[in-house]
Amino acid sequence: MSNERLRAALAAGGWTHAGLASKVDVDPKSVERWVNLGRTPRRETAMRAAEAIGEDVFALWPTLRQARAARAVSPELVALYEQRADVPTTAFVDMLAAARERIDVLVYAAVFLHEAYPGLNELLRERAAEGCIVRVAVGDADSEKIQQRGREEKFGHGIESRCRLAVMHYRPLTGVSGIELRTHGTTLYNSIYRADDQMLVNAHMWGVNAYGAPVWHLRRNKGSRMFDAYTASFDAVWETAQPVQEGSE
Repeated sequence: MSNERLRAALAAGGWTHAGLASKVDVDPKSVERWVNLGRTPRRETAMRAAEAIGEDVFALWPTLRQARAARAVSPELVALYEQRADVPTTAFVDMLAAARERIDVLVYAAVFLHEAYPGLNELLRERAAEGCIVRVAVGDADSEKIQQRGREEKFGHGIESRCRLAVMHYRPLTGVSGIELRTHGTTLYNSIYRADDQMLVNAHMWGVNAYGAPVWHLRRNKGSRMFDAYTASFDAVWETAQPVQEGSE
C-alpha cells in the first residue's frame, strides 16, 4: 500500500525522491519504496526525513509509535520516555479522557494530537460538559519567541504555520462553557499536558523538534514538588496569554 500522506507532503514541498534521499543520506530507491510501497524507514531516518519536509513523523509513519517506559526514580515519576516519538497517542488521550476536574495544555502547536486523534475536540467538549475546566494555551505565531524557535530547530516558518493550524483546530471550542483557548508568546521550556493529578511533560531542547525530546509522565502525590512546579509554570504563562475570541482570525 502506498504512502499517500508522504506523497502529498513531497509534492507540496517540491521534493523529488532524489532530493529527499540526498537530504537524509539514503538511496533514492529507498524513498521510492517509502512512497510507492508504503515501507517504513528506520526511526532515526524517518525523523530526519520528517524534519526535512516539515511534517510530523507519526503522521507520515504511524507504525513508529511505541512506548518505552523507564523505571521511575521518584515517587512522582510514572514513566520516562526517551523522546515524544515513543509516547503512544493513547497515553495522551486516555489521560485526558480520565480527567474530572481540570485539563491544562501548554504547547506551541502540538498538532500531532488532532492529526492522530481527530476526536480530540469532542473529547474536550465531553469533559467540559461533565464539569471539567479546560485551559489550552498555544503559541502566538506572530511572537518573536516562536519565530526564533523555528530558526533554532531549522524548521523555518513551519512552526508559525503549525501554531496557526493549532488555533484553527481548537477554534470550534471557543465559546464552549468550561473551555478557554489562549495564545502565548513566551519562551517555552516544556510542553505541558495535565489532567487532574497526572501530567505529561515534553522537554524542549535547543535545535531539536519536540518529537525528538524526552517526556516524563508524572502523578501528583503528597508532597509533590515536580508536579506542583510545572503546575505553577503553566499558571504563570496562562496569566500572560491572550484569549482567542470566538470567530476571530
